[in-house]
Amino acid sequence: MREIAEPYECEGCPLQTCRGLRPLSPHQLGYMASFKDCEIAVDDGEALVIQGEQSKRLYTILEGVMIRFRTLDDGRRQIVNFMFPGDLTGLQGAFDEPAGHSIEALVGTRLCVFKRDDFTDLLTQHPRLGYDITWLAAKEERLLEEHIVALGQRSARERVTYLAVWLLDRALQTGLAARDNVLHLAIRQNQIADMLGLSLVHTNRTIRQLEREGLVIWKSREICVPDLDAAADVAQYNREENSLRPFI
Repeated sequence: MREIAEPYECEGCPLQTCRGLRPLSPHQLGYMASFKDCEIAVDDGEALVIQGEQSKRLYTILEGVMIRFRTLDDGRRQIVNFMFPGDLTGLQGAFDEPAGHSIEALVGTRLCVFKRDDFTDLLTQHPRLGYDITWLAAKEERLLEEHIVALGQRSARERVTYLAVWLLDRALQTGLAARDNVLHLAIRQNQIADMLGLSLVHTNRTIRQLEREGLVIWKSREICVPDLDAAADVAQYNREENSLRPFI
């Protein structure tokens, strides 16, 4: 992890032009320019947050994709979420407690850094931004509900289809995927298994089945869902509406 010598000016933030994100107003941008601490780069596979350690920073993903996961004492891992540009990381947990999870970069990632202690000032000076933080936390809880349903009730075929549709939707919203429904992202089958509570063998078999059906084509560095609505129906998953997400 390294600090970026030439960070973005807030007016030129790449999140301002993401079609799935709501741009900050000029007044908000002026405040955020003084509120942000710095920008950092995290390499593929490098940890940003380590389970059990306490961090005094929060981060907004500017570019790249990260995974959040929990590790048991015997080394077993549960991936809890994939995080995309605009997501606020470090929010998931009490400010004064050690992290209950780890976060690492799935690909090279760039982040905007904020000091935790400064958030009291943000809530006081900009209630609208404070509301946006609450919205992001509520959205995260709703997403975790969906993941729990996938783990507890969906079949393996439905789980893998659900994950592919959800990833494509998030990638389309943040400009990481084109409108041909193809996402170029290296997600290993063991990471899919860690997310969905499946064995590696079962994951491989399910991916091959979905490819034969033409529902999901999941290669080592590419995900394609030709018909997102049809795949969502198979997964019994209600896709997100096209409302704009806030970011900090």
